[in-house]
Amino acid sequence: MSGAETTLAVPQGQFQLHRFPRRKGEQLRAWDAADVYLLQHLHEEPLAECDDTWIVNDSFGALTVALAGGQRFSMASDSWLAHEGTRANLLDNARSSEKVRLVTSLESPPPVVGAVMLKIPKSLALLEDQLRRLRGHLPEGVRILGAGMSKTIHTSTLRLFECILGPTTTTLARGKARLVMCQFDKDLDPGPNPFPTQYYLEGTDWTLSSHAGVFCRERLDVGTRHLLEHIPASDSAQDIVDLGCGNGVVGLVAAQRNAQARVTFVDESYMAVASALHNWQAQLGDTRPAVFEVGDCLAPITTDSADLILCNPPFHQHNAMGDATAWRMFTEARRVLRSGGELLVVGNRHLAYHAKLRRLFGNCDVVDSDRRFVVLRSRNNRSEGDD
Repeated sequence: MSGAETTLAVPQGQFQLHRFPRRKGEQLRAWDAADVYLLQHLHEEPLAECDDTWIVNDSFGALTVALAGGQRFSMASDSWLAHEGTRANLLDNARSSEKVRLVTSLESPPPVVGAVMLKIPKSLALLEDQLRRLRGHLPEGVRILGAGMSKTIHTSTLRLFECILGPTTTTLARGKARLVMCQFDKDLDPGPNPFPTQYYLEGTDWTLSSHAGVFCRERLDVGTRHLLEHIPASDSAQDIVDLGCGNGVVGLVAAQRNAQARVTFVDESYMAVASALHNWQAQLGDTRPAVFEVGDCLAPITTDSADLILCNPPFHQHNAMGDATAWRMFTEARRVLRSGGELLVVGNRHLAYHAKLRRLFGNCDVVDSDRRFVVLRSRNNRSEGDD
């Protein structure tokens, strides 16, 4: 089967772009029609000469690579994968990164932002937080352009722009994509930023905090609730990993039940890891050792270093649905688990994770199930020196 198209042809040039992490036979492109529409528009109506252009949510660097040149700009994203993909694509296309600054969605924009180009995220909460963080750095007359696939631009999307930044219009669709044009109103008062949000975790005295980009930031999701019920309590688990940690609730419960264990929290979202760190410090302070890593699945974690890995895998990466992320999580778990270590997973029944786990580990037990979710356990029987 041939892979996806890798040549982005736009008025700014032709560029070789790949998704990240790179996979043989990748079926998805590293850009979408909204990237092409925005770049075409910028060719027809170029940005005024300015520094500190702020590009937001550039999935794998399509906008960044095409526009890299004389002006200084920043690419802000909550995704570690987006940063790494952008770095790799800049290098592949011999585009200078000297004037490109990659920043997280938690970092402040420069004092004065010269222009804004924003790929509209699927999460309205993340969009709201990003617009609010930008507002205090925008000068009068700043050019603000949004871009997204038509299916992601709703009345509620435009309302956020209007309520936080100012009057907003949208273009006709082109290639199932639209542009959003916003005129900044410096006198508008959108009120305080409601993020991060908090919720009380039942059965504990914990109030957990979550940044805007975190999965299920307002309440405990049903799948994670199932997983929490089956986290073991043991003196033998010395090293536990909360894989795809979100706000860290799974790792916190694991720490509570395994008083001697060191817990590692890992996620590709900067907001997720920051939320997990905040919640750990709020609930346990410096009384327990813990590690917090931002990265792709378990790539930051040493081989043969964990006794228990806990995971509620996402079934999407950015706006693309699929099981590629779960497969990488399971494969990496086999590498990271010590002999005899266990992986505990929760997922929707229709995703058939049990087949993948049996293929990788040679075993998979159903710990619990209902009409929607299943909790699965696989033991790593890999002998020392096995691949």
